[in-house]
Amino acid sequence: MSNNATTNSTATSSIYCSDYSTAERVAKTLAYCVIIVVSLTGNILIGSVVFKVNSMRKTINYLIVNMAISDLVLPIFVVPRIIERFYFGYWFIDGPFGSALCKLVYFMTDVSNAVSIQSLVLIAVDRFGAVVFPLRPPIVCSKLRPYFIMSTWIVASALHSPYFFARKLSNSKGQLQCVLKWEEAFGESTSVASYYVTMFLILAVIPFALLSILYSIIILKLRAQKIPGGESVGAKELEKRLKRDRSVLQMVLAIIMGFALCILSCGKQHFAFFAIFMAHANCAINPCICFIFSGNYRQGLKSLFGCCSR
Repeated sequence: MSNNATTNSTATSSIYCSDYSTAERVAKTLAYCVIIVVSLTGNILIGSVVFKVNSMRKTINYLIVNMAISDLVLPIFVVPRIIERFYFGYWFIDGPFGSALCKLVYFMTDVSNAVSIQSLVLIAVDRFGAVVFPLRPPIVCSKLRPYFIMSTWIVASALHSPYFFARKLSNSKGQLQCVLKWEEAFGESTSVASYYVTMFLILAVIPFALLSILYSIIILKLRAQKIPGGESVGAKELEKRLKRDRSVLQMVLAIIMGFALCILSCGKQHFAFFAIFMAHANCAINPCICFIFSGNYRQGLKSLFGCCSR
């Protein structure tokens, strides 16, 4: 298995560093630089809007901030390493720091995805309670909200903790590589394939099945709700709430679709660079979706810059 891991690592490296021309390397570097700039700017603005604008301090927005924080992992830890591989294709930092970085880069990448997925599920649960049971206390209440958010990071870190044992630096033909040595770390009785299948079930199949069920119920509920006639205060309030719920639903569904498309594109081996690029681009796409689909975020952004300009 360790030999296979080394082979896979080398194959992956060839996606980034092969017989690229200078123009190709520059173009791909610029593409990833766009991800860094858009992701850092967009996700920092998401957090700033929620924490600076009082009307945005709601559970769903805190969960979106949690996703934004997890999305910051990629431009900070992952993308610089990818750009370096366009030109070198090997791991060039040796010693304890290089070994720690080898473990951390892959660990943080998957933790980021796991936190985002769990946040999407919590958002769905919050929306389900708000739309289906509007008169009941929220499921993700303000007192429990910090613990729910903290739990997403704890669970994600626990699920991907094997990386700290299995990821190691290996010197092959005079070049350092960060490879997955699963059997060396956990013994021949364990299988990295079973680990990945388990993670796929926990972090892909089950969450997206749950999201499909919850949002199907939410959509049916919103379609069944009709705004009563007349100009009464109750009718106007109900109309505002329905419009708000539908707007939030559109934004969240767009985030889920963007996330799913970016992750599922990884399976298209014929478009290796594009697939990997799209998977990494999700961290830049999420904040754009929030500002495009949510009037509250656009208004909050205007308020934020209005405050900054004074």
